[in-house]
Amino acid sequence: MFADALRMELAAAGGDNKALRGIARNLINLAQKDDEKALPAINAIADRLDGKPAQAIIGGDEDDPAINIVHRIERLIVRPPNTDG
Repeated sequence: MFADALRMELAAAGGDNKALRGIARNLINLAQKDDEKALPAINAIADRLDGKPAQAIIGGDEDDPAINIVHRIERLIVRPPNTDG
C-alpha cells in the first residue's frame, strides 16, 4: 500500500518522472555530504543497486549446528472412561 501511495504522489507531482529523478538526485547529494545523513543515504543507494546483503546463519559447525532437528516419538495410552455406571 505504501508503494502505491508513493507512486500516486509521484504521478501527481509530475507524471514524467521529474519528481522521482529529483528525489534520487537529493539522495545522491545526501550521500556525498560529510555528516550523519550520509551513511543512511549511502546504504539506501547500495541496497537498491546491489540488493541487501544476505543474512548470515549463525552456527553451522559440528559444535554449534545452524539447525537443530529434534525427533521424538511419544506413546500415549488412553484408557476409556468407566462406563459401567
